[in-house]
Amino acid sequence: MWIPAGRSWWRGRGLAPWASGSVRTGLPRSRPAPTAAAAAESRAPHRPYGSAELKEKPDMSRFPVEDIRNFSIIAHVDHGKSTLADRLLELTGTIDKTKNNKQVLDKLQVERERGITVKAQTASLFYSFGGKQYLLNLIDTPGHVDFSYEVSRSLSACQGVLLVVDANEGIQAQTVANFFLAFEAQLSVIPIINKIDLKNADPERVEKQIEKVFDIPSEECIKISAKLGTNVESVLQAVIERIPPPNVHRNNPLKALVFDSTFDQYRGVIANVALFDGMVSKGDKIVSAHTLKTYDVNEVGILVPNEQPTHKLYAGQVGYLIAGMKDVTEAQIGDTLYLHKHPVEPLPGFKSAKPMVFAGMYPIDQSEYNNLKSAIEKLTLNDSSVTVHRDSSLALGAGWRLGFLGLLHMEVFNQRLEQEYNASVILTTPTVPYKAALSSAKLIKDYREKEITIINPAQFPDKSKVTEYLEPVVLGTIITPDEYSGKIMGLCQTRRAVQKNMTFIDQNRVMLKYLFPLNEIVVDFYDSLKTVSSGYASFDYEDAGYQTAELVKMDILLNGNIIEELTTVVHKDKAYSVGKTICERLKDSLPRQLFEIAIQASIGSKIIARETVKAYRKNVLAKCYGGDISRKMKLLKRQAEGKRKLRKIGNIEVPKDAFIKVLKAQPNK
Repeated sequence: MWIPAGRSWWRGRGLAPWASGSVRTGLPRSRPAPTAAAAAESRAPHRPYGSAELKEKPDMSRFPVEDIRNFSIIAHVDHGKSTLADRLLELTGTIDKTKNNKQVLDKLQVERERGITVKAQTASLFYSFGGKQYLLNLIDTPGHVDFSYEVSRSLSACQGVLLVVDANEGIQAQTVANFFLAFEAQLSVIPIINKIDLKNADPERVEKQIEKVFDIPSEECIKISAKLGTNVESVLQAVIERIPPPNVHRNNPLKALVFDSTFDQYRGVIANVALFDGMVSKGDKIVSAHTLKTYDVNEVGILVPNEQPTHKLYAGQVGYLIAGMKDVTEAQIGDTLYLHKHPVEPLPGFKSAKPMVFAGMYPIDQSEYNNLKSAIEKLTLNDSSVTVHRDSSLALGAGWRLGFLGLLHMEVFNQRLEQEYNASVILTTPTVPYKAALSSAKLIKDYREKEITIINPAQFPDKSKVTEYLEPVVLGTIITPDEYSGKIMGLCQTRRAVQKNMTFIDQNRVMLKYLFPLNEIVVDFYDSLKTVSSGYASFDYEDAGYQTAELVKMDILLNGNIIEELTTVVHKDKAYSVGKTICERLKDSLPRQLFEIAIQASIGSKIIARETVKAYRKNVLAKCYGGDISRKMKLLKRQAEGKRKLRKIGNIEVPKDAFIKVLKAQPNK
């Protein structure tokens, strides 16, 4: 996707962000000045719905559709989304104001340890403004590219977004990607320039960047410091004034979209829902459009940010629903729920997440297989972007091949398994999904090509059965200070990338567009990019389909026997370096034997790399202090024959530790 720079691109296509039917980005052109009463109300301290009222079940019918605002916070990593969410919760009285309010909505241990948002979280806020009390439904979203699926799902329940940009860093790669997610969803965009309290902050420069890249007038930007709470009150007022209420109908039959879910071992599936029509209450019989199963609603409520049961939920509101779903397969993200006696047309749902990285996962002890299976099923309910395929290995036993959206996504999933379910696993080196166009001809007239996807290198078809191989490619966006652009271009060339575009955001920053083979960036490209740019460059990518490539299947042999677990698919130009690395790593991991072990990397019948594990030696001439030389020659010959026989009949058992060292995924530093 080409990213425009300047206002003319939007105008030429009738897509100006302020145009009717497109993204609504700013203040109305003629907005009446607030009355004195409204101004006084906005300056008055705001309270939540009422602590006494919340202890009971709040009456959600108090909020007509025109008094509801649903919005998300989107931004690049570490631009202050979670900090802004904390201040909004404090200002509305949803949580008490204390010094310990840090990442309140980040409830996972992995989120607090890494300082990033992994799981989108919802909170309902009650805010008084202009003599009315409004219901604001906030969704805090992740910022890393690997969790963009969480962002796209969250936007389905919103009518607007707060686009947060760091006043020091300016627009970054994920800022651009998130803006276009909101643009495609036709949402109102409110630009927020955060961290104006920093010593090197330059909000005026960032305003110009926003105007040039996104074509949003600079006067519509709100400058705040979420850490200090400076001017955060104006953000809430902008949400009410600039974001429209949801377009829903409460008199129609129930139509609810499941946009997220979690699993509770005592209550089953807790589904986060956005109501597009009708209402739902405890005791209603609802039907899943995906499974056509009927459920009795046990509880409905809102998140403040903890679960707060209510009597009913009405169209336009966002909340949770518990209906006794015990099986993880019953809660389908993107599913439509409706009343048993009033079937409706299902909502479009979501575009399925496309796995970009695959890795094998095996229990360290096969006796833990069933426990690990249950843990993976429950965790994939919380993270529906993970795909699971059963797999097995002669060396590692039964396991799975899991698909992830990126390397960080894979690491976080593994960490959550360990922390939340106490599961220890073997995670193999990540691979990407390749494709092959197979040719088959039963008859001369019956010729056709079949395209298959290869997620396991052991299933890679032979060249004689294939017309062409295809590898996945991504369109990468790199935003960097101009002084590092030369080094970054050199790095991209070594990764077989093709430059597509180059745009100067301002006098000092440049945005580069490259078409990358996914296999070249999946493991260590981000680390290399940070190294050559002294940590200043940011990177984001999106799927760009497949392209033809010269791919080869590389086998690893021990004394002539193929080890299937170490088979890999590589580009022809990189085969030698990859094969040499694996052979060297395996040489350091294998125990020595009484006979020599040849470790070879081969493509077909051609050996491209070799390492040798030397045999244990015994000095058979130690007791020969002289005498006939023929005696010494006979002893040496007998020793050599014995080793040759051992090599023929000797069975090389590769220890599991050696497989772990060779296959273990490289950490994303």
